[in-house]
Amino acid sequence: MSALPPYASKAQIAWYYGFRVICALIFFFLIVPILVIIPLSFNASDFFTFTKEMLALDPDGYSLKHYRDFFTNPDWQQALRNSVSIAPMATLISTGLGTLAAIGLSQSHVPFRGTIMAILISPMIVPLIISAAGMYFFYSRIGMQGTYWGVVLAHAALGTPFVIITVTATLVGFDKSLVRAAASMGANPVTTFFKVQMPLIMPGVISGGLFAFITSFDEVVVVLFVGSASQKTLPWQMFTGLREQISPTILAVATVLVTISIILLTTLELLRRRAERLRGMSPG
Repeated sequence: MSALPPYASKAQIAWYYGFRVICALIFFFLIVPILVIIPLSFNASDFFTFTKEMLALDPDGYSLKHYRDFFTNPDWQQALRNSVSIAPMATLISTGLGTLAAIGLSQSHVPFRGTIMAILISPMIVPLIISAAGMYFFYSRIGMQGTYWGVVLAHAALGTPFVIITVTATLVGFDKSLVRAAASMGANPVTTFFKVQMPLIMPGVISGGLFAFITSFDEVVVVLFVGSASQKTLPWQMFTGLREQISPTILAVATVLVTISIILLTTLELLRRRAERLRGMSPG
């Protein structure tokens, strides 16, 4: 069956194919630079370019030495430990706060919901350098600049808007009569939330949490302002490596981060489809 109706005009046909060509070019422009770093990370030489051996597919031109350097170098391992310790904690905080905020703002009796929502999602809109500078001056006044919890709370502030948006989108299809039915059966608000509401909005909560985790794990600007040398994360270490010592290990780390991002985005897509099935928007 043709995607275009038989009565489509020449302009409609041209737009149909032209739109797909434009999308393909945008996709190519965004994806190819990422794909290039993957084979380069296996370069046996300390270069950021393809060698003759690599182009000839000679096995001697490929090596895992940059990955070994990543997993054995103490600087990289310290940065990895910092990222692994900061991102999950920031994700937990942003997921909890964002979920509660989304549920509260979904109530029709809450005044100034639009204004409150705009303020809560402002970290997504305000340029990151402005947010980082503001956090730096604020944390300096209260003594949290350069501390672990200072970085965690800063990352939580950046991740909370993603949780609010995804949970709010999930609540759009939530049947509020289920809450009233649970209350009529004698369930208190806490029991109703955990037994009725939370299972149905869980895909949105997990999706928002994954977005918050990615935001924290890949963030570099804010941690440069509010962190110290002891909180140096992977993106910070990569930034330092590009500025001070050009090492192909950065390509290996970038490949690892791309792989993690692909896994998380695949999980997000599966959760999105599950949420649609729960709301009856797509066939099972």
